[in-house]
Amino acid sequence: MKVVQINATCGIGSTGKICVGISQLLTEKNIENYILYSCKSNGYDLGIKCSDDKYIKSQALKSRLLGNYGFNSKKATRKMIGELERIKPDVVHLHNIHGHDCNIELLFNYFRVNKTKLVWTFHDCWAFTGYCPHFTMMKCDKWETQCSKCVQRHEYSWIFDKSHDLFARKKWLFQGLDLTIVSPSQWLANLVKQSFLMDYSVEVINNGIDIDIFKRTEGDFRNKYSLENKKVILGVSYGWDKRKGLDVFIDLANKLTDEYKIALVGTDDSVDKLLPDNILSIHRTQNQQELAEIYSAVDVFVNPTREENYPTVNMESLACGTPVLTFRTGGSSEILDETCGSVVASDDVDALEKEIIRMCTEKPYTKEACINRAKEFDKNERFKEYLELYERVNSARTERN
Repeated sequence: MKVVQINATCGIGSTGKICVGISQLLTEKNIENYILYSCKSNGYDLGIKCSDDKYIKSQALKSRLLGNYGFNSKKATRKMIGELERIKPDVVHLHNIHGHDCNIELLFNYFRVNKTKLVWTFHDCWAFTGYCPHFTMMKCDKWETQCSKCVQRHEYSWIFDKSHDLFARKKWLFQGLDLTIVSPSQWLANLVKQSFLMDYSVEVINNGIDIDIFKRTEGDFRNKYSLENKKVILGVSYGWDKRKGLDVFIDLANKLTDEYKIALVGTDDSVDKLLPDNILSIHRTQNQQELAEIYSAVDVFVNPTREENYPTVNMESLACGTPVLTFRTGGSSEILDETCGSVVASDDVDALEKEIIRMCTEKPYTKEACINRAKEFDKNERFKEYLELYERVNSARTERN
């Protein structure tokens, strides 16, 4: 069996790391495999670059001008198809392909003609909308019938609103395929079953983490920032905005007493300008071990995300023995059970504040319980589920022509 994964990145970012993790496990099993990617890479040996940053930026500009998001990047797509022709994989596993990385019309017509056996992991909702990967904050349900007059169009197109056309083209392109859809969360799987992709098989395979890296780790975080006598609340994101709950942390900083300290990881100079003085801003960590030290040192990890699929940061915190508090958003709450964290209604900052105080003072969730829960997110076990899926897909007869 030969397997090819296609993703925007290779070894970089959450999806790029997932690709490499799956590839390493395939290699251990002596299964020939490759990763086709567009731009960013950590130099992984089995990665094959099909584009570059300059080209991707030019295609992003073209998309903004024409409004045809997902239908540019023909040169990069022909390179992908050429590699597929050379390798002749038994299974192609798609991940994120909507960062101006390929022309989905060229790519999916190729898949249809060649009756390619496909696995497609949905890391967001883009596949069944006109433009957007998320629509929760906008409270939009047009994707259930027909996207049009997109309320988020300006994020994807400066001039034209082609959401109606793109939705219809996707709906046609994604039919008649030998396709199994994978969702990291039950929440997203349920949405797929309400979309125009409802006739495809949908399997839930949770994201995983490296529990050899994310584990209880002693460090000097509290001493370094003079937090020895504080109840510390942590937030981690690499792209802080309203969607990730930046405004919620600012609100909490004004509500909580001096007994508490909020620390945010993944900020930058532009975010710093928005933060009050009593929030500790950490732009980046040196490595994942340092991040594990921070997770291990705090009292509670808070994730007030408003749009989310299955956030890795929740799992990382639990693996380091720190309980999680999150909004009931997407698949974020699915990561928790009654032993390791708490969930409040989305946007209910008062409830979030009360729960922070309860979790910091009563300490209802033990380090041991959090770590035990995190064992279920061992990436090696989750990636094995993909190998089992590849084998089933490869051995099954194609039911669709």
